[in-house]
Amino acid sequence: MSRNRYALLTVDTEALPRRASQDHIKRLMWGQHENGRAGVGEMVAIGNEFGAKHVFFIDLCGAYSYLDEIKEVIRWLDEAGQDVQLHTHPEYLPASFWDEHSLARHPRYMNQYAEDSRAAFVIQHFAALISQETKKPVLAHRAGSFRWNASTIRALKVTNIPLSFNNSMCAVYAGQCVYSEPTNLPFLWSNGVIEVPMTEKKILPKVGKPEWWARLTHPESPYFQFHPWWGKLLFDVFSGSPTLSVFLLHSWSLLYWDEQGHAAYRDNQRLEGYRKLLARLVKDYDVITTAEFLDLHAQGKITTTHTVDLAHAELKLLQGKRA
Repeated sequence: MSRNRYALLTVDTEALPRRASQDHIKRLMWGQHENGRAGVGEMVAIGNEFGAKHVFFIDLCGAYSYLDEIKEVIRWLDEAGQDVQLHTHPEYLPASFWDEHSLARHPRYMNQYAEDSRAAFVIQHFAALISQETKKPVLAHRAGSFRWNASTIRALKVTNIPLSFNNSMCAVYAGQCVYSEPTNLPFLWSNGVIEVPMTEKKILPKVGKPEWWARLTHPESPYFQFHPWWGKLLFDVFSGSPTLSVFLLHSWSLLYWDEQGHAAYRDNQRLEGYRKLLARLVKDYDVITTAEFLDLHAQGKITTTHTVDLAHAELKLLQGKRA
């Protein structure tokens, strides 16, 4: 750790129903197909070439009927030395799950939760399933599709999860959350939870069009391409490379979509593209895990810029907006 610039390679590891016709975990997490393979194992292997670990945000909700297979993914990633954290798509949980726990089946989406207890239950329940496999506490959470509100952040405090990876201006403009800070630097919520924002870039609007935002992703967005130096790529207040960058990938990011909208292996082009990206990244950035983030924060090497009142993200502000 010597560059004083840090990056987190975050991977939303999920197997949502409509993205495969069958064998959802095999196809969408492991990336295993008849003619090739490009999934979490390949990401880990490429990361190992450059001494870079990934933060795998695991969703156990979207393919709840495949729970044992997801746990196998969790164990493999943990044993491979990766950072396993919590991702939640509770809108895909079957009705039987809610009935079993004597909870109402609605609202489905986490950004619609009006009761803190519902958010706390979902986060605590699925964090415990991850911890049972890793024997480690969950340190970070990202809501599915960045659908969250103030109840989500309060639930993280109640369940002793110190890091939120939910802040996203893209999600605000998509109507998936009501509020986010327009920053790429860590800040504190008023209840003490540390927010690690998604790294995003404001896209200047064309005449008559609203502004919008692009995320730092792989495959690279044509609107936001990674370079060893970024100049003023993100915000006017930056000069040179930003001190902290959060990349967004999915477990299926090295695959393609077929005519039915299902993930499919086509070739190794995206694998090679990712290898080239990491080769550039590690020249300028130390790639860190969530535990290392917390250690660096405790040492004062990563700081929070300001404190934000959770009242900005209350559900009541969603009235009249698309949830």
